[in-house]
Amino acid sequence: MSRGTAHTDTRQGILDTAYGLVGAKGFSGVGLNEILSSAGVPKGSFYHYFGSKEAFGEALLANYFESYLADLNTTLAEPGLSHAERLMNYWRKWQATQGSIDYQRKCLAVKLAAEVSDLSEAMRLALKGGTAAIIERLSRSIAAGVAEGSLTIESEPHTTAEDLYHVWLGASLMAKIVRTDAPFEAAMGTTRRILGLASH
Repeated sequence: MSRGTAHTDTRQGILDTAYGLVGAKGFSGVGLNEILSSAGVPKGSFYHYFGSKEAFGEALLANYFESYLADLNTTLAEPGLSHAERLMNYWRKWQATQGSIDYQRKCLAVKLAAEVSDLSEAMRLALKGGTAAIIERLSRSIAAGVAEGSLTIESEPHTTAEDLYHVWLGASLMAKIVRTDAPFEAAMGTTRRILGLASH
């Protein structure tokens, strides 16, 4: 293994370990030493891989969204399904992930948006870029669904995608407060209504 590969692997290992810790405790609630210890990386070597904790946060979000968007692309291109079915599968996966107690799987955008947007402009911009990319992909799928006739909307596809993403972000936050699936069930009903789908 080359030195460059080892560096990349160690850096990725730190990021992979951090997902669960940050998902559980938030960005400010996790110390660098805790991350390094959990990743099996010697203390004091953090700045060899990241210039600052903020730069680490940027990298964490960039890596998260890269993986998230790859999964989203797969979901929205699943063969044998209409675009409406693909979109509904995406929301079902959202509910399953956000309703899970597995912090490794939870959405970092939901977890960190309120916390870091006021603390770090760089991380806010990373969140903004990542969520915009999600909305853009949803918008394209919605437009394709309209074209094929599997769904109907009253607004433009991009506006509809934004509205739905906002609905699900809100549902995720409310689910954390009430600790039931009721907000997700409400979001699912709203989504079906907005996309002109049957309620069953």
